[in-house]
Amino acid sequence: MSFKLSVVDQSPVHGSHAKREAPSLSVELAQLCDALGYHRYWVAEHHNSVHFANPCPEILVSHIASVTQRIRVGSGGVMLSHYSPLKVAECFTMLATLFPDRIDLGVGRAPGGDTLSSSALALPAKPNHGEMYAQQAQLLEGFLHQTLPDANPYSQLKVMPDSSPTPELWMLGSSGGSAGLAGHLGYNIALARFIAPDNCQPSIFDTYREEWDKAGHERTPNMMLAISCICADTEEEAKLRAGTAVYRKFASQLGQREDFLSPEEVRARYLSMPASHQAQFDHILNGYTVGTPEQCWQEIEQLSDSFGCDEISVVAVTYSQEERLDSYRLLGQNL
Repeated sequence: MSFKLSVVDQSPVHGSHAKREAPSLSVELAQLCDALGYHRYWVAEHHNSVHFANPCPEILVSHIASVTQRIRVGSGGVMLSHYSPLKVAECFTMLATLFPDRIDLGVGRAPGGDTLSSSALALPAKPNHGEMYAQQAQLLEGFLHQTLPDANPYSQLKVMPDSSPTPELWMLGSSGGSAGLAGHLGYNIALARFIAPDNCQPSIFDTYREEWDKAGHERTPNMMLAISCICADTEEEAKLRAGTAVYRKFASQLGQREDFLSPEEVRARYLSMPASHQAQFDHILNGYTVGTPEQCWQEIEQLSDSFGCDEISVVAVTYSQEERLDSYRLLGQNL
């Protein structure tokens, strides 16, 4: 196999379990993926969400790394606009020190929540809506690798007393807005096709490579494509299970928010929709990789070739934990 298969976990609040169990279910999935041979396991950050239950990825990263053996563990990602770059560097350098050669730090520009949560996270200051992102990303890289110029007032700060291990540094994006910045600063790049497949084109990686080459980085850049993927024994069952995640995205586009619906509830609602809404639902579903293991692998290989990357990360959001475990188990059975 010419590329790696990895995981992005949003810690969904499954309808099959009590809401408070969602983080523990992420741990269960991580242990399965570790045993199956997946390359990385990244956890996301969300605030004030009814669907996703991880507002502090650094804590879940630490726990998952402590109960797995081989798999790389990281954030996909820390929403940098909320935080001090120094504090993020300190947290993830500590993680990399405790779990050498296994920790990734992925950061993103998006807030991971609504305006109310962004305001509360910023107190006593005012929220940063991304306008400081480039500066924060530059400082973060500088703190981690001790590359801040002498003229920078923070250049003498040390994250740890010695040259401790550092996390592998990634920048997340979904539509190309951060590709040039990632290449310029020397971040690896993860492109979130699962967020906006219509805007996620191979040309984004071209922009990234161009800026990387202009900056003269000596390392080889790493590129990852993250996709939504639901795998089941039959195509019909996979499409049924995918309905839960598809309907959540469809409803959010209409400004609606409710707990995850079961696949059967989604099917019933779909049948009662007007044709225009069914077309909108179908369009979202077409942006997913859905089917049997053979069908999913065929599309994954096509995406890998199209985007010119050697790593695909899979996001699977389902109504039940067993459906999610089953999807990763089926997809990873030949790793």
